[in-house]
Amino acid sequence: MTRIRLLKLLYIADRECIRLTGRPITGDRVAAMEHGPVLSCVYDCIKGECGELLEWEKFFISEGIEVRMKEPPGLGELSRFEIETLQRVAHERADKDEWQIVAETHAFPEWQANNAGKSSKTIPFEAILEAVGRAGQADAILREAEARADIARLLEG
Repeated sequence: MTRIRLLKLLYIADRECIRLTGRPITGDRVAAMEHGPVLSCVYDCIKGECGELLEWEKFFISEGIEVRMKEPPGLGELSRFEIETLQRVAHERADKDEWQIVAETHAFPEWQANNAGKSSKTIPFEAILEAVGRAGQADAILREAEARADIARLLEG
């Protein structure tokens, strides 16, 4: 599939998980770019510029504007809900071209509030929470995310 389609579908799935559960699938930093919101680390990997490049290149290859899967990466730590969300988001947009999906993301309030034109600007997680109707839970969601990050650091060390 095209890079732009992949980036948009992944962001929309992340956003949908945030809306439904308060947690993203990827945990990636989101940037507002000219063609809508983008998961920054995923975009870097597609461009061949990520720190996890060896792991990415094991499963995916970028060929011009296309990203092709070399071999299935497995499901790893994805929950059944996350897998179903990814599948649903892709299925619901199967008949749309990437520019229709770009137009969909341009309607997202978090992108509109942070659109920097041809430049790039980070979309704060709080802006996404507000856009999906979870602003009132932002403090609790952020505390939980910080606690998960602390636990992950402890387990790594």
